[in-house]
Amino acid sequence: MKVRDIMTANPATCNPETTAEQVARLLEQHDCGALPVVEKESQRLIGMVTDRDLAIRGLAHGKGGDTPVRELMTPNPATVRETDGVEDVEKVMARQQVRRVPVVDDSGRPVGLVAQADLARERKDLGNKQVGKVLESISEPAEPVRR
Repeated sequence: MKVRDIMTANPATCNPETTAEQVARLLEQHDCGALPVVEKESQRLIGMVTDRDLAIRGLAHGKGGDTPVRELMTPNPATVRETDGVEDVEKVMARQQVRRVPVVDDSGRPVGLVAQADLARERKDLGNKQVGKVLESISEPAEPVRR
């Protein structure tokens, strides 16, 4: 099974100058929890922003709705290609501790997004126990950050 078989194609995107408020509206409009952040001109992927980023990196630190997404996004996210295997997405999610992975073309432009739920739907044939192990490895908490 290939990534292209389970991904959500043509995800909505934003750019680094998009405000937190605009991102929140896009997330609501597209009923999603994350957006690829792309360069304005080239449309190449440069980051990801999630609803959690808006809350934790934004609101929790006193940043308002006019904050540009470049201050809230995760830069240089790990990616996969449409032709990669589903196992490759699982590995990226587990290694990077992320629930969504952008799918990029040869030019680095986002063409899709694979969410943890997409994997769960695809892996249902493995049985509940095996799906649980896959999702557990993705969701395993990282070591707490010491400040």
